[in-house]
Amino acid sequence: MNRKRLIGVAAIFLLFISTLTPAVAAAKSEHGIMDESIYDLLVDRFNNGAGRNDIDVDTHKGDAFNGGDFIGIQGRLQHIIDMGFTMISLGPVFKTETYDGNRVLSYTELEPHFGTEEELGALVKEIHKKKMRVIADFPLGKVSADHEWAKDSTYKSIHSADGTVNWNPGDARVKDALIDAATDFITAYELDGLRLTKLEGFDEAFLNEMIDAIHNAKDGAYVLTNEESGAAFDLKPSDAKMQALRESFVRFDPDSSPMELFKEAGKKELLQYDDLTGPRFTYDMVEARMFPPTRWKVAATALFTLPGVPLMTYGTEIAVNGKEAPESHPLFNFKTDMEFKDLIGNLNQLRNESETLRSGDFEMLHNKDGFLIYKRSSEDETWLIAINNTSKTSNLAIPAETIGKNKKLRGVLDGDLIRETDDGMFHVVLDRELAEVYIADDDKGFNTPYLIASILVYVMFLGFLFLVVKKGREKRRTDTKTA
Repeated sequence: MNRKRLIGVAAIFLLFISTLTPAVAAAKSEHGIMDESIYDLLVDRFNNGAGRNDIDVDTHKGDAFNGGDFIGIQGRLQHIIDMGFTMISLGPVFKTETYDGNRVLSYTELEPHFGTEEELGALVKEIHKKKMRVIADFPLGKVSADHEWAKDSTYKSIHSADGTVNWNPGDARVKDALIDAATDFITAYELDGLRLTKLEGFDEAFLNEMIDAIHNAKDGAYVLTNEESGAAFDLKPSDAKMQALRESFVRFDPDSSPMELFKEAGKKELLQYDDLTGPRFTYDMVEARMFPPTRWKVAATALFTLPGVPLMTYGTEIAVNGKEAPESHPLFNFKTDMEFKDLIGNLNQLRNESETLRSGDFEMLHNKDGFLIYKRSSEDETWLIAINNTSKTSNLAIPAETIGKNKKLRGVLDGDLIRETDDGMFHVVLDRELAEVYIADDDKGFNTPYLIASILVYVMFLGFLFLVVKKGREKRRTDTKTA
C-alpha cells in the first residue's frame, strides 16, 4: 500500500472518530445593533500614519493636533480586532478648528490633518473587509463661528457665549439642510451609521425625521447618539446606568445597590463607564486611591456581560487617565503594557460567540456591597457571572434549580469548576477583587460508552497500521528473493 493511500485510510478513521464526539451548534439570528461592541476613538489621538498631513502638529501640546489620521487607524486595525470589537466609532471627521473635531467648519470637507476623501474611503473599505462596521459623529450644533454656512449667512444661526454657533432649530431650511448633509455624508463614504451629537434645541419630532431619513438613505444604517433623548435612536446612553457602573466599580467594598437598575430589561442602551466628553473612569479610580489594572479587570467583566451594547473609549486598554480634555485625550501610546487588552479580547469573544450573553434574559441573583452574581439565559444556554468586588473572599450558595438539572458550572476565564453538592446547591467561592464567567454544561460524569468506543477505534486503527506495515515488509522480502 503506497503512502498516499495510507494517509487516505488514516483520514477516514479520524473522521469516523470525530463523528463520535457530540456536536454543539448555536443558531444565530440576524445581526443587529444589540450584537455590536463599540470602540470609540478620536482620529487625531489614535495613530499617526502619514507625515505629509502633519501641519503644525505638536505632540507636546495638549490642545494642538497630534497627528492621528485615517491611514494611522487603518495601520492599527489589528489592535482593535484583537480585542474583539465589532464596530469602530470615529469622532467628527469634518474640517474643524479643534483636534477633537467639535468646532466643525464644513459638513462636506474633511479635516486635512486627518487625510483625504480617498483615504477615508480606503479606511472604511478595509474595516468592512475585516467584517467590522464603522460609524462617525455628525454634530448638529456647537459648530465654529467660521462654519461655511454661518460665514455666508446661508442658514439662520445663533451665536453662543463660548464662541460657537448653533443652528436655528425652528427654521425649516436649517432642518432640511442638516438632513441632506447627514444623508449625503453616510452614503458618500459607505458608513454603517452616524452618531448625532450636540442635539440641544432640536425637538424629538425633527430628530425622528432625521433618523428616518438616514435609515432610508442607507439600508441597515444605525443612528446613535451620545446624549439621553426621547427620540427613536437605535442606541442611546443611560446616564443613570453609567453612573451606577462608576459608583459600583470605582473601589472595592462599594455600595453596589445602584446596579439594581439593570433589572430593567428590553431597552436598547449603550453600556459604558465613560465617554470622550468627560473624565475618564481611570481618573476616578486614581482619585479614590485604587489600583486601576485590578479595578478595570472586574469592571470589564461587567461591561461585556450585562444587558446593553458595550462601548469602550480608546486607551482604556492601557488605563488612560484624565479629568477633562485635552488631558483625557492623549495620543495613544502603543508601547505601553497591554495586559488588560487580552482580557478585553477574551470577554468580547465570549459575547460575540454567545447570543445569550448579547440578548438573553437577565436575572440579578445577588448584589451586596460589591459582591454580584447574575444570570444570563436563553433556551440554549445559561451563564452565571460572579464578580467579587470586595476586600475579602466571598461565597454564595445557589439552588440547583436556578442553574438547571444535571449541570456543572465551568469557568471560562480562570477554569474554575463547580458541581452541584449533596445539598442541591452550587457553591460559588471567589477571592477578593476577582471575577469569573461560568457556562452551565451538562454534567454526565464520564461518558463510558464514548470512552470505550474511542479506545476500540484507536486499537483497531493501530492494529490496522501494524498489519499494513507487516504486509509491506513481507512483500519487500518476497520481491528481494525473487530478484
